[in-house]
Amino acid sequence: MSKHIAFQGENGAYSHLACRDYHPDYEPLACKSFQAAFKAVQSGQAQLAMIPVENSLAGRVSDIYHLLPEGGLHIIEENFLPIHHQLMGVKGAKLEDIIVARSHAMALGQVRKRLLSMGIAPVEDLDTAGAANKVALRGDKTIAAIASTLAAELYGLEILAKDIEDEQHNTTRFLTLAPEPIATDKNDGPWVTSFIFKVRNVPSALYKALGGFATNGLNMTKLESYMVGGSFSATQFYADVEGHPEDEGMKHALEELSFFTTKIDMLGTYRAHASRNRNSA
Repeated sequence: MSKHIAFQGENGAYSHLACRDYHPDYEPLACKSFQAAFKAVQSGQAQLAMIPVENSLAGRVSDIYHLLPEGGLHIIEENFLPIHHQLMGVKGAKLEDIIVARSHAMALGQVRKRLLSMGIAPVEDLDTAGAANKVALRGDKTIAAIASTLAAELYGLEILAKDIEDEQHNTTRFLTLAPEPIATDKNDGPWVTSFIFKVRNVPSALYKALGGFATNGLNMTKLESYMVGGSFSATQFYADVEGHPEDEGMKHALEELSFFTTKIDMLGTYRAHASRNRNSA
């Protein structure tokens, strides 16, 4: 019986590439939405999910931080995928023919300067590969898509301009999710621990809640805030911290955090990707 890994988007999406590159033994399963990808794992249709969470140019994928605490899945892995965008059109189209380019909003944010320099107007679509498919079906030589080389191959499009991302460091961080957490040994790191917490509605609660991470010398590499329940007084935070929950420093920091929060949800402890070491060197 084949194993499946779910991703959001159509075949040829960058998440499809991440599935293929990092889990070649799993068959990629295309899902229409992030929520559908979560449900595929929850139902057993897929064993894993590959989810993008942030990009070095365009920032965070905001939907994910609402789904993570509700999805009941665990982060077991992180990967950093270099993203190279291709401008593609139907066969016979030329670069000078292109008036508009369709793609996902995140992708458009990563090629904004290049499109402006080429005089091409961006048009948002639900998915990079889906945009490529639409361009192929429409057959209009004035409309292009911005997607991966895999999408160009799958949908029979010609690449009119290669690697049009605004910066060479363009990279997307992907998380691999599973129904159960992985077994970890604190001495076999380095590790990253991700969790979500809600602070008490009192003055300086966040400052006090995070103090333990500073005093214990822990590196918090990500802190995202967003409102919950439609209230401007209830704020939820997502955090990534370099370390293992069984490390003495992390134990003390999490204990101090608990004094100033109403809830802490541990999302996963997983091996730190090698890119973190290179970036901090």
